[in-house]
Amino acid sequence: MIEASCHCGAMRFEADHPPKSLTECNCSICRRLGARWAYYAPHEVKLIAAEGATAAYAWGDRSLEFHHCKTCGCTTHWARLQGDPDRMGINARLFDPADLQAVPVRRLDGADTWRFLED
Repeated sequence: MIEASCHCGAMRFEADHPPKSLTECNCSICRRLGARWAYYAPHEVKLIAAEGATAAYAWGDRSLEFHHCKTCGCTTHWARLQGDPDRMGINARLFDPADLQAVPVRRLDGADTWRFLED
């Protein structure tokens, strides 16, 4: 089991396994958030939070909504509004770094080519 939480603990996540990789994206929102994304299918993750614990932000084509904790402000995850409903991103910065030591980080050029830089 791997766990993550925002700073105040109002939003927590549990998953049976660590992610296969993490993604660091340089698109206009991800670079400002400073997030690294761990991808899961929504059924693989247990979200533990009171109703309304997060606020959501969507822009542009409104295909994703980014959530942050209303109490401490940490960006917690993103969820799909359009497209593949079987994928969500959890901000990997919320996991204990020791739990992710062996997980590779891939760098995505989301600002321009939408390709992974190491490919």
